[in-house]
Amino acid sequence: MSAPIDAGRVRALFKEPRRVAAADFLRREIAGRMHERLSLVKIGPRRVLDAGCGAGPDLGTLQTTYPAAQVIGIDASSAMLAAAGTPAPALRSLNRMLSRLMPAKAGIDLLCGDFGTLPFGPNSIDLVWSNLALHWHPQPDRVFAEWRRVLRVDGLLMFSNFGPDTFKELRTAFAALDETPHTLPFVDMHDFGDQLVEAGFSTPVMDAERITVTYGTVAALLADVRALGGNPLATRRRGLVGRAAWQRMLDALEAMRGADGRIGLSFEVIYGHAFRPVPRTTVAGESIVRFQPRRP
Repeated sequence: MSAPIDAGRVRALFKEPRRVAAADFLRREIAGRMHERLSLVKIGPRRVLDAGCGAGPDLGTLQTTYPAAQVIGIDASSAMLAAAGTPAPALRSLNRMLSRLMPAKAGIDLLCGDFGTLPFGPNSIDLVWSNLALHWHPQPDRVFAEWRRVLRVDGLLMFSNFGPDTFKELRTAFAALDETPHTLPFVDMHDFGDQLVEAGFSTPVMDAERITVTYGTVAALLADVRALGGNPLATRRRGLVGRAAWQRMLDALEAMRGADGRIGLSFEVIYGHAFRPVPRTTVAGESIVRFQPRRP
């Protein structure tokens, strides 16, 4: 599967951390719900990867959850990584304590790169974590295959991303302007499940929920949409929008005000986790048969 996402445009949209900071409230809420799910899985990872770590807010939480682990953040934006490299005082204190008490590799490391082409060898990561990053990649199925490659046997993948009902009100409003796509073509939850199985993961668990954020003004709504990333599609409209056409879109949003006078914006949040299973064949394609000795 692929979408006409311009990777260079994605990097440009996330070049300035302050531009996207206004939407951190939603990223933090979803990260918290991911951590609740992660707490139900009993693992003790030695090496954790935060794929698409952004400015690094999840790195400290992952380090606190797994203090003996090396936590690696990778992101394509060097500006985001620069922000992640300036941790809060509490996180600096934690890192200093870990450096004294834990093995040399325990702590946080940062890498600038594409989370769909990882600079790690096979079987080198115990937990891949990714919060609201996967939908920025044009080929999520290939990303899953890459994440499986680097995971150790029984390693865990946990991710979140937006689903097709995200921004449905905005799509309706933009239809009053033109037929050009103004939002990402978010992938359906069931398609993600199929992709995970195709990539070689076992027992994928997928679920979704709807979150509605309400706004007092259209300007505030559009500001959050831009802070969540904006439109990176290669097929996006390039020319200027006429004043009358833009006003039609604004009027369409205004017409969506509820009884409370506020405008709602929907987010379909997809959560998924899956394990890398024990291989059933060798690299050469030969079947692996395991014998369990009988108990006396």
